[in-house]
Amino acid sequence: MPPCLLRCFRIDGAGTALDRNSQIGRSARTEALAGPPVARHNLFMSPSARRFESLHIAVTGGGTGIGRAIALRLVSEGARVSLLARDRARLEKVAGIARAIACDTRDERAVERAFSEACEHSGPLYALVANSGIGGANAPGDADRFEDLVATNLTGTYHCLRAAERRLLPGPRTRHLVAIASVLARLGVGGYTGYCASKAGVCGLVRALAVELAPRNVQVNAVLPGWVETDMAQAGLEDMARALRTNVDEARKLALSSVPLGRMAKPEDIAGIVAWLISDDARGVTGASLDANNGALMS
Repeated sequence: MPPCLLRCFRIDGAGTALDRNSQIGRSARTEALAGPPVARHNLFMSPSARRFESLHIAVTGGGTGIGRAIALRLVSEGARVSLLARDRARLEKVAGIARAIACDTRDERAVERAFSEACEHSGPLYALVANSGIGGANAPGDADRFEDLVATNLTGTYHCLRAAERRLLPGPRTRHLVAIASVLARLGVGGYTGYCASKAGVCGLVRALAVELAPRNVQVNAVLPGWVETDMAQAGLEDMARALRTNVDEARKLALSSVPLGRMAKPEDIAGIVAWLISDDARGVTGASLDANNGALMS
């Protein structure tokens, strides 16, 4: 018998050998394990494993892409989710699963009003996922987008983290603040000074807040996605294609040529990391900037 096969015997004394490997091969559960991430999530997360049951979690930029995937994941695990975003039309598309509040995170007073409304409706916060952000290039001149990129990605994130901090559940239970940054927080890309600077700033902000809020048992972390299948990534590929005078398919191939796993992440992949970060399984993880880039940059 090959060494990789397991032989087991019935405990009723009959002594009949069972080939457990062949049974595993026919298992529907094993088939599901080989399936897509959503299928695997549903397989393991039984209705009794709703880690965030009745906990209030706010997600900014929750109308599309990564934010939407995070909201869906948290709702599936029992959370009461409040969605905040600048684009009301996009929010309406997910309003059926969570409370949606239009808010421009660059405006500190608007952020305060939005978080007050969310907490008046759903109670103090267990966690915030600060995901609102914009991408794209910028260049010197009258049309330079640098200030808008920094105002949205860094200052807006700061406004939201502070607003959430003031509305967290009382301790001693661990509470969580998570910011979505980018692999470009660690890299320099020509023409993307505003985006790179703003996302690097988010990582510095997270580290400082992690130290500041540690005595209150608040864990503060950042997630740094690489290429993710989102509208923002598509726009980035289109920019790359124009710069290289090629098509988007060729730009995608070039972008993924330096990614060891050879693929873009799905928004659901990032949602899974966030769900882990704000769970009890991540106890003690704070001040971290977690890379999620399919190996494009390894620290």
